[in-house]
Amino acid sequence: MKSVLVTGGAGFIGSNFVHHLLEKHDYSVTILDKLTYAGNMDNLKDVIEDERVTFVKGDVCDPAAVGDCVREADCVVHFAAETHVDRSILDAGVFVQTDVFGTFVMLEAARKRGISKFLHISTDEVYGEAGAGPSKETDPLMPKSPYAASKAGADRLAYSYYVTYGVPVVITRCTNNYGPYQHPEKLIPLFVTNAMKDKELPVYGTGENTRDWINVRDHCEVLDTLMHKDGLEGEVFNVGSGVEKSVLDIAGSILAELDKPESLLKHVEDRKGHVVRHAVSTSKIRERLGWEPRSSFKDGMKATIQWYLDNEWWWSKVKDKKFEDYYQALHGKAE
Repeated sequence: MKSVLVTGGAGFIGSNFVHHLLEKHDYSVTILDKLTYAGNMDNLKDVIEDERVTFVKGDVCDPAAVGDCVREADCVVHFAAETHVDRSILDAGVFVQTDVFGTFVMLEAARKRGISKFLHISTDEVYGEAGAGPSKETDPLMPKSPYAASKAGADRLAYSYYVTYGVPVVITRCTNNYGPYQHPEKLIPLFVTNAMKDKELPVYGTGENTRDWINVRDHCEVLDTLMHKDGLEGEVFNVGSGVEKSVLDIAGSILAELDKPESLLKHVEDRKGHVVRHAVSTSKIRERLGWEPRSSFKDGMKATIQWYLDNEWWWSKVKDKKFEDYYQALHGKAE
């Protein structure tokens, strides 16, 4: 393998993966990103001048832009997607367009190019409720938001391109990531940056909804391993840490680390279709690849909080007037 195309490489997980690739391998890396509100060139500030990196501003829904990028790639790692559940409730159409149609365009280009590996980044959101036990790769997909449904559609479309056309697709369904460069619309960076400024932390409903939380660096390690492992085509792998925390758990750890009062917690109207529990079984990937997450939640959270403390220059630009208007429209109503 010599060349990797990373779609959505200016986003949160994508940019962390680009950093990982450049640290671990001597590959040429092409980044294709539309630079929507969630794409941020500051995420790539310390690597964009690397001679191995080529950045292309373009849309995964544009066959011409995609074709040009795929033509030079040996492997595609497809992160590009609209990802925020709250925004999908407000405007579902853009999620269907980017997440489903954009994936179709990527798969078509990969089929025509004869790509050697297509790593499709799905999400545990596709399962809907985990219920009593963690979701397995063989469980039915029961998405509960337009975002989750769009990702489920893309997930199964990617699989169909393996079955029908032999495109060497591998699909991952990862749990909630945390770490540097995460947009502050998401729970952990929102709570950290709000608490830093003594602003309220909006908690949906009771705050008892739980998620499995994984350090983004552990996620990147998994993707690297899957990229280089043969014989996995057509398979789905859950990725998670096995550490489940509620919103109140997360809020409490952030407030304690920053020495802020619990009075900053503000319960707001619950999210429509809010999933009570997301959790996945990772027995398959642990048995097949021998993978184990390296980061403890305590250490990972501490490092993440410190990153936001050290990089106010980064997130203060993201939390601009447009973001604040969106935030107030979403969280302004208290219970």
